[in-house]
Amino acid sequence: MSFNEQFDEHGAWRRQFALRLKLLSEWLKDHELLDAGVEERLRRLETQMRSDKVMVAFVAEFSRGKSELINAIFFAGYRRRIMPASAGRTTMCPTELGYDSDVPPCLRLLPIETRLQPQPLMEWRGAPEKWTRVDLDVNDPSQLAQAFEKVSEVLHVPKEEAAALGFWHEDSPEDNPLVDAEGRVEIPRWRHALINIAHPLLKQGLVILDTPGLNAIGAEPELTVNLIPQAHAAVFILGADTGVTRSDLSIWREHLAPAGDNVDSRLVVLNKIDTLWDQLSTGEQVQAQIERQRVTSAEILGLPPEQVIPVSAQKGLLAKVKGDAELLEASQLPLLELALAEGVMGRRQKILRAAVATGMDELRVEAERAIGVRRRDLAEQTLELRGLRGKNMAVIKHMRSRIEQEQRDFDVSGARIHAVRSVHTRLLREVFTLLGTGTLKRELAELTEALRQPGIKLGVRKAYAATFERLRLGLQKAQASSAEIHSMLTGTFRQLNAEYGFTLQAPREPDLARYERDLDLVERSHTQYMGMGNTFRLAQPEFADRLVRALATRLRVVYESALGELELWNKSAAAQLDAQLRERRRNFTRRIEAIERIQQAASGLDDRIAEIGLQEEALEAMNVKLIDLTDQLIETHEVANEPHESTERHEAVTEPAPLFNIA
Repeated sequence: MSFNEQFDEHGAWRRQFALRLKLLSEWLKDHELLDAGVEERLRRLETQMRSDKVMVAFVAEFSRGKSELINAIFFAGYRRRIMPASAGRTTMCPTELGYDSDVPPCLRLLPIETRLQPQPLMEWRGAPEKWTRVDLDVNDPSQLAQAFEKVSEVLHVPKEEAAALGFWHEDSPEDNPLVDAEGRVEIPRWRHALINIAHPLLKQGLVILDTPGLNAIGAEPELTVNLIPQAHAAVFILGADTGVTRSDLSIWREHLAPAGDNVDSRLVVLNKIDTLWDQLSTGEQVQAQIERQRVTSAEILGLPPEQVIPVSAQKGLLAKVKGDAELLEASQLPLLELALAEGVMGRRQKILRAAVATGMDELRVEAERAIGVRRRDLAEQTLELRGLRGKNMAVIKHMRSRIEQEQRDFDVSGARIHAVRSVHTRLLREVFTLLGTGTLKRELAELTEALRQPGIKLGVRKAYAATFERLRLGLQKAQASSAEIHSMLTGTFRQLNAEYGFTLQAPREPDLARYERDLDLVERSHTQYMGMGNTFRLAQPEFADRLVRALATRLRVVYESALGELELWNKSAAAQLDAQLRERRRNFTRRIEAIERIQQAASGLDDRIAEIGLQEEALEAMNVKLIDLTDQLIETHEVANEPHESTERHEAVTEPAPLFNIA
């Protein structure tokens, strides 16, 4: 299946899953099994499924055919070019293509002058009035193409203004743009572009990030250290006629070169192979030349050759527009689409399947625990009522007095349970402080000071290392504190179970170690950015300020995710206790009602025992239905992926599958 076809299938599954999840939620609510912990798990799963995005970043130096490749893969259905890709027209600013149903079809453009202000790009996204907006007609390909040409617009400004905006560096003249006869240089007119259209793939969660050349990439730190590293895949485009040039190698080393187990998230496209289609050479000779360029490029970039795919984007687009199957095969575009399908979608599906399996297992355990509490209470009532057979009214009256005393004793114990919860809340608040915005700001203070020093920053790597070491220690301290809370909860729950016959079980302790791995990735992307190519940029205080703001933005996301996991853990523990307290109070009420009915009618005892029998049968049916509904959600995902995945059901995915793996 092509990338487009598999993404269509993935979108259909997500919609079906969301519907079944809603049905499960309604069923749980109808049967009073939807406590705060279960509701939060359902909400998070639904949010993850509905808002799950797959970002593919296309990165290249100018004139490598990047925009043409995007046209060929995603927009050939318009039967013309949509992104500007003709001679003299190319993407000059980072451009994101996605879909938000709350925003009408439009192109939004952020003026380049906003670089002179300190706000990070994330903050500008929340200020729509600062963007230039162009409405789009998705049914008019010509209007779309004309509007999209705005991302290629430029300004001609004096060198001083270009330097202030990050496009001119006196210390590295070889990287500077050409100066015209009037002493002006060409720079992008826009800093960032957001395209919102209801393209079928974009509606299903695909986000395309189209990046400009080396000079523009390096000048926007938030793009380099935030957007590109967080993309699920980065497609790096080279020219088959040029191979790996010096500027290509600079982009690769400073912004894309993978480290550790991240190598599979990079795919290299050797574009424009049609320039090597030499009529004076045989087909075998042409293929041999393409293969040599492929192997050489892979060797220079440090990748296995199978991750470098030769393609002709222009011929692939032409073939799709004209319906020429032979030309499409010659362009090798289907091979690239296959790599994207098996890589990007395969990886996302594994991650989502792991989330579904884990979420459903934990949800089922919590709901089954509530059913178990009700089942145990009914068994106790049955035993209690059977013991009243043949007893006189005095004994029955004494039984009622004993139940009422138990109820009063239980109500008094509420103060003790409240005290336990207060200690738990206090300890948890300390963990939240460790991961709060104030703590993060303090930990970044030293690095911020180092980056804002004027001149060449020789000690900045050391400041980065020290900062991330403190951040890791903070996470480890939070993990230790959560372990202490977990131990306290386990002991408290065990005591409450013994005293009141509860079935409380401390939820699984949060795993904050994975956020340490996130910190490692953030540090790696920033350290990679500290290469000599950016030494002079870092000497500019305003640029360094943008860099530290970009870092703070990304770290805030990591810390908020960790806090979210702690909050879910807290809700699960509190919801269990609330549910069992609520069931116990209901149990007292039901027991007293049963005694009242027995006192009022001689046949009340047997009738009540029979009613409890029916309630027990209903609980058993409820448990079977719960298993069936949760199994359906897990199986829906697995059936949807059966043609592409050979992983066994309920497999715990600890490491992502290789992203690109085609021979």
